[in-house]
Amino acid sequence: MQASDLRIALFSGNYNYVRDGANQALNRLVGYLLRQGAQVRVYSPTTDTPAFPPAGELVSAPSFAFPGRPEYRFSTGIPARLRRDLDGFRPNLFHVAAPDVLGHRAVSFARRRNLPVVASVHTRFETYPRYYGLAFLEPVIEGILRRFYRRCDAIVAPSDSMAQVLRDQRMSYDVGIWTRGVDREIFNPGRRDLEWRRGLGIADDDVAIGFLGRLVMEKGLDVFSDAIDGLVRRGVKHRVLVVGDGPARDWFERRLPDAVFAGFQGGADLGRAVASMDVLFNPSVTETFGNVTLEAMACAVPVVAAIATGSESLVRDGVTGRLVRPGWIEGFADALSVYATDADVRRAAGAAGEKAAERFGWDQVNQALVDTYLRVLRQRAAGGTVPRMGPVP
Repeated sequence: MQASDLRIALFSGNYNYVRDGANQALNRLVGYLLRQGAQVRVYSPTTDTPAFPPAGELVSAPSFAFPGRPEYRFSTGIPARLRRDLDGFRPNLFHVAAPDVLGHRAVSFARRRNLPVVASVHTRFETYPRYYGLAFLEPVIEGILRRFYRRCDAIVAPSDSMAQVLRDQRMSYDVGIWTRGVDREIFNPGRRDLEWRRGLGIADDDVAIGFLGRLVMEKGLDVFSDAIDGLVRRGVKHRVLVVGDGPARDWFERRLPDAVFAGFQGGADLGRAVASMDVLFNPSVTETFGNVTLEAMACAVPVVAAIATGSESLVRDGVTGRLVRPGWIEGFADALSVYATDADVRRAAGAAGEKAAERFGWDQVNQALVDTYLRVLRQRAAGGTVPRMGPVP
């Protein structure tokens, strides 16, 4: 069997209606699969105002706006219309990209038809409640995730550190890697644009400490703000450059009134914005990979990040950036102070990061997942089944 024999039914909670690193990776994957001759059909909630055109054939799954976060959709399952579509498509493998209702129903559908399932893990859902005062729910959510992933033939994580977390959580016996790539045409040091910075009020000799990502509290906006306060108390000269948008923007703007908010940037504009930073500060612990970290490294921008899944697989502490214990405000301020005050250290870390980013090509990354698909299909053809891991505690 080869890639052209694949007929993949891909289920996503957000394929293209809100732009994020996870769904952009999925769209790149589908594009790669189609170029290899595979057949792919995508099932996901949709809206009338998608963030970008979808790669491949997209079938709309029923959904409603998520309470309190209307930009996201909550899927309601696989109705008869979708079941008929699946029967007509005749997939030989399911890929589920989110442990939502649609994903759960897709796994059940596949198991009834004895079809293999590969699940990709894109975010640390079990960590989200702590940002909304509901940390006591984390063990409950972890248990739900464990039940979901144990029903799949294999799961893939975007980093070695996240794969180890999944093993430690006993999510599956079969945990592989589907990492992320970076587009070097977009993300490279040559995109740095001092004129663009000047237009935002950032002088050539200002050290721009950047935040890149969707502006939601679970990205660690509170930790970012507190660490910047630490720099102010120390009298460290700097500017804050925020690239991105989201529901917490008003809160972030009030919290950091002197910051420059560049808003959402995409494509070449995003590459320019990242390359025009001097340091990327990524305090988040919810990512499983950290696309923003890799994009900054490719632009020769040193990274200060939390010791968390994803970042700790990308950043070499003291070489390409600094890794700091999650939530340790003084530690983050210490690391940022060094890069803000020592241009030689900053340049050396940036150069090392750019070199490290060279190994993350998208075709190589996506072929690794295709190899996992083919291995799972071979195992099923040989009579393999989803291994039982005992009861979920």
